Amino acid sequence: MEFVINHQERYSRGELILRTLFGGIYISIPHYFLIFFVAVWGAVLEFITFWAILFTARFPENIFSFQVRLLNWNLRVQAVTNNLIDGYPAFGLKGTSENAYLKIERPERVSRGLLLLRALLGGFYVMIPHGICLYGLGIASKFLVFLAFWAVLFKAEYPEKWHEFNIAVMRWGMRVTLYMGYFTDEYPPFSLQP
Repeated sequence: MEFVINHQERYSRGELILRTLFGGIYISIPHYFLIFFVAVWGAVLEFITFWAILFTARFPENIFSFQVRLLNWNLRVQAVTNNLIDGYPAFGLKGTSENAYLKIERPERVSRGLLLLRALLGGFYVMIPHGICLYGLGIASKFLVFLAFWAVLFKAEYPEKWHEFNIAVMRWGMRVTLYMGYFTDEYPPFSLQP
């Protein structure tokens, strides 16, 4: 998996203020309104994927591509709304960004045993332990996003270590999403490392 949110040399104070005051209106509402409906279709496709993997041990290529593009769209919006990058996130599944993207290779085969294990017990052995860790890290991340707001406002710079930490928390969450969504058979590590 390649999970990238680039750190910028300088950040726009104007965009920061605009996002803070009106970002919910001009970024979050239109994007998440559309993402909701696309994600509903994504959930239907995930159900189909479960059965396809169960019978063929393969993740259907078109569905895989769709789901990765949906994850990328959500990533672009999260990166902007958390002030990790400037700019306006591209709409839709075909939208791209040089500054925020996810790349993952489609697996040749997916383990049927792990598929069933995730479907039946994933909430216990994946979601509970990772959820507890990510909850605490998410609080720390939001605190750093708040502090970074002031750093960008006064210095037009996002402290690099804070940026790295916030991306690491998002990357961890993405690994859990990919594992539970059958994109990989590799159990997500309890780690902030890339």
